[in-house]
Amino acid sequence: MGTVTAVVTGLAVAAATGPAVAGPAGEDRGPGHGHGPGHPGHPGHPGHPGHPGHPGHGTPDLAETVTGAAVHDHLEQLQAIADANGGNRAVGTPGYEAGATYVEEVLTAAGYTPERQYFDVETYEVGSLVLEVPGVALEPLAMSYSSSTPAGGVTAPVATPATDALGCDAAAYAGGDVTGDVVLVDRGTCSFGQKAVAAGEAGAAGVVVANNTDGPLNGTLGETLAGSAPAVGVTRAEGAALREALAAGPLTATFDLQASVETVETFNVLAETATGRDSNVVMVGAHLDGVPEGPGINDNGSGSAAILETAVRLAEAGPLNNKVRFAWWGAEEIGLLGSTHYVDDLVANDPAGLGSIATYLNFDMVGSPNYTIGVYDADESTYEAPVTVPEGSIATEAVFTDYFDSVDQPWVDSEFSGRSDYQAFIVNGIPASGLFTGADEVKTEEDAATFGGTAGELLDPNYHTPADDLSNVSQEALDIMAPAIGHATQALAESTETVNGVPGAPDWTSEQRYHRGDRVVHDGRLWEATRPSRAKEPSTRRSSPWRVVSTG
Repeated sequence: MGTVTAVVTGLAVAAATGPAVAGPAGEDRGPGHGHGPGHPGHPGHPGHPGHPGHPGHGTPDLAETVTGAAVHDHLEQLQAIADANGGNRAVGTPGYEAGATYVEEVLTAAGYTPERQYFDVETYEVGSLVLEVPGVALEPLAMSYSSSTPAGGVTAPVATPATDALGCDAAAYAGGDVTGDVVLVDRGTCSFGQKAVAAGEAGAAGVVVANNTDGPLNGTLGETLAGSAPAVGVTRAEGAALREALAAGPLTATFDLQASVETVETFNVLAETATGRDSNVVMVGAHLDGVPEGPGINDNGSGSAAILETAVRLAEAGPLNNKVRFAWWGAEEIGLLGSTHYVDDLVANDPAGLGSIATYLNFDMVGSPNYTIGVYDADESTYEAPVTVPEGSIATEAVFTDYFDSVDQPWVDSEFSGRSDYQAFIVNGIPASGLFTGADEVKTEEDAATFGGTAGELLDPNYHTPADDLSNVSQEALDIMAPAIGHATQALAESTETVNGVPGAPDWTSEQRYHRGDRVVHDGRLWEATRPSRAKEPSTRRSSPWRVVSTG
């Protein structure tokens, strides 16, 4: 998982199902999505009657057929693919291509026609990084798209902004002189890109951003920014050590960052159901790419595998009321680029297609080893959202929480932050929700009492490391999340009435010609056409072209 928008160019589409928005560039992508651990044992929301609790008689129930074991089988394949391709599935690599091919083969076997949507991105590669301050141990991480220092680096005093430790703008540096210095600023309030630009415009030779939470700070500027200072992130503890040493006397830093940017072509994989209204589409997405550091089995093989198995089982579930479109996003780890490209393309070329999306479900990390069961907090019952929450998102959230409540599964709120692939959708007013088992947040005692695991440790200690492999995915988390994903997808394929007011099936009318598989409501019951008909009122007579699907 990553965040924000960086540079995407080109609109090359290979038989794309639909065009693809742009969110704000250079956002903070610090500790994962920013979905906090919330409160365990959440009582949930009141029932939402518009969501069908169970599919019709004889229809497979995806809460039963989408299993954690089957998701794990897909993860075994993604692990093997990473092992055979340099240890990762990052954007622009053979591992990403092989992972996408596997997804396409599984989809094709299930009856789908998967399509690729191509686009160009800028990838960022760090050649070397040194940040040394006498007496302070540091393990910095370069901010993606940071500029480089001069060849050979710089040796310069360490300083802080004169008036505001956050260093977001020129006012923070007013009254001081940091020309040629390496400045230390705190994370928060503004994007990393803004901090780097403000430091550069103040004349700094570099900027070090200290995290405001535990864990490493793996940030991005979102794109190459003219005039920005070379930027790195350090942990909260390392930032505190630098401030303590600086308070004791002058400090000198040796800072050398050499990096390069390259344009590469990548793609999203898209597939949609053969049945269901294309005027009321439910979208389900997960990013397929991982980081270069490892195989990315939890982040985000787990989400990709879960929606893949959901797609397979949904194809077996018979005719749908609403079309479901699945998306495996590319280039998420370098700035949400695949999902942003998809929505941007719709905005520019197919506004009607954008308007046809009823809601979007996002799954990014659903197998964390020290997991919590998190649901995006659209109703802001725990976290005030830092973004605008589109209307319909609360009802989408309730599909998950009502399900968990119905099976007595504790869950917690996860901040509705926009810091994953739902960002581009919510920026354009499309309702969204999703599930999340945690990244580099620390597990609380309360969460450990509810979900098990170890308090005081990260929810995923292997996040963005070589250890994010098959051996470090929680089967228990997959067993909980997989049925929930299947249930939510199937429920919304049946009806999005609580989300956007569109009923699951229209009322029968004698003026409409119906085809086999069409569904209607008549006399309080849901009917399905068994053959083409017109003016044939639904009934249980043997000669009727209708059969009862459910009695309401």
